[in-house]
Amino acid sequence: MRKQLINPPELYDGRPHGMSKAVIDTATATVYISGQVDWDMNHQVSCHTVEGQLSNVLTNLNIVLDASGSSVENLLSLRIYIRGEFGEFIETIAPIVTQYLGESRPAITGIGVSSLASPETLVEIEATAALA
Repeated sequence: MRKQLINPPELYDGRPHGMSKAVIDTATATVYISGQVDWDMNHQVSCHTVEGQLSNVLTNLNIVLDASGSSVENLLSLRIYIRGEFGEFIETIAPIVTQYLGESRPAITGIGVSSLASPETLVEIEATAALA
């Protein structure tokens, strides 16, 4: 099989939404990570600020990377979606993202959107990584 599904048990169940947290293409050793949001096991946000949600999303991303056999150092790209005008949040989120990434420095795209996974969701990050 060329495809391996990754669904860490400590994160909410994506099956009702038809998704896995990540899929590994075993032929290319590439990890495709679904958009991670700040949801608990009941699909509810735990924080109501961009900064708080971003920190929680990065924690969830790390859980998925670990479960996939990858790491922050192996991130190839990030797409950061923020509800609203992305530029209005860049100075707030840049230090959080920089601290999380360390020296990894993947390709990053920031995108402002009008809606995300739920009305309370303010931040979503999807990623691509190589296996360790």
